Amino acid sequence: MESDSVMVPFPLLPMPIESNYRACTIPYRFPSDNPRKATPTEISWIDLFFNSIPSFKERAESDTSVPDAPVRAEKFAQRYAEILEDLKKDPESHGGPPDCILLCRIRELILRELGFRDIFKKVKDEENAKAITLFPEVVRLSDAIEDEGKRLESLVRGIFAGNIFDLGSAQLAEVFSKDGMSFLASCQNLVPRPWVIDDLDNFQARWVKKPWKKAVIFVDNSGADIILGILPFAREMLRQGMQVVLAANELPSINDVTYTELAEILSKLKDENGQLMGVDISNLLIANSGNDLPVIDLARVSQEVAYLSTDADLVILEGMGRGIETNLYAQFKCDSLKIGMVKHPEVAQFLGGRLYDCVIKYNEVQQS
Repeated sequence: MESDSVMVPFPLLPMPIESNYRACTIPYRFPSDNPRKATPTEISWIDLFFNSIPSFKERAESDTSVPDAPVRAEKFAQRYAEILEDLKKDPESHGGPPDCILLCRIRELILRELGFRDIFKKVKDEENAKAITLFPEVVRLSDAIEDEGKRLESLVRGIFAGNIFDLGSAQLAEVFSKDGMSFLASCQNLVPRPWVIDDLDNFQARWVKKPWKKAVIFVDNSGADIILGILPFAREMLRQGMQVVLAANELPSINDVTYTELAEILSKLKDENGQLMGVDISNLLIANSGNDLPVIDLARVSQEVAYLSTDADLVILEGMGRGIETNLYAQFKCDSLKIGMVKHPEVAQFLGGRLYDCVIKYNEVQQS
């Protein structure tokens, strides 16, 4: 199920990992809660995953790479629903008590056991192709902004707008199936600032001083997210003379981009000189994070990412799963940025914000 290679802790987490890091932002339960009785928070999150079953089943049914896909898709829906019901009755069943990592892992495990490897492949390919055609225009619009701080704000808004392409959110999967999503309209229609967590001004103030030499970015979705959100931002970092490591999933999960897909996207975006719209990309590396879920536990990453990250001085976790639900409060030995859009009502409620609110959390570490 997981990567075959040995996983290691992310080297920029403070040691010891056990007492300094836990990949969970929202506590589903407290030590005082009855271990045999599901808490209200557990129930609301189990329901959230339950509500995603129809859209996952629909994708699985139409997966032409799997024989008897409709029959297997029905089995997936039944099996996952049964396990979620079990967890409501006894939160200690199935490796519980549940958190978002366990709920995601069980869903992936059932799909893979039934032979489904990548049920979102078709929609990922379609969205990547669309976003690739828009990339030059998005970059030109950004390059035309002369003020560095304003250009950064525009790039950050692009990350939020791209991050809307998330088929793990039941509401967004529905909106998406109706009429797709316009990237530039999404940039214009973000909720107004101040956002629920809004450290953009602080990040901007640091950005213009160009303090960083190397950034590691844990990326999220395919399509507009990676191509129109993250890549223009990474290109701007390269222009500033930084090294950039883009860490992407090893295995497919929902519509998240994998490292092999990302390499393919990049080869299509490069011009005849091997540049990204005139910017040299010899300092851009694509790495396999070792991850196979839409969330990430940084206590377990690939040796490749660990090795490439040891000398990084900026860690960026992008997207709701990695940046908000699992690592919003994670501390690092260097500066960090968590950036993503709030696409689940439960997350909005926990943060005290609005649905589709934006999070940009910047932590600066004083280097001794």
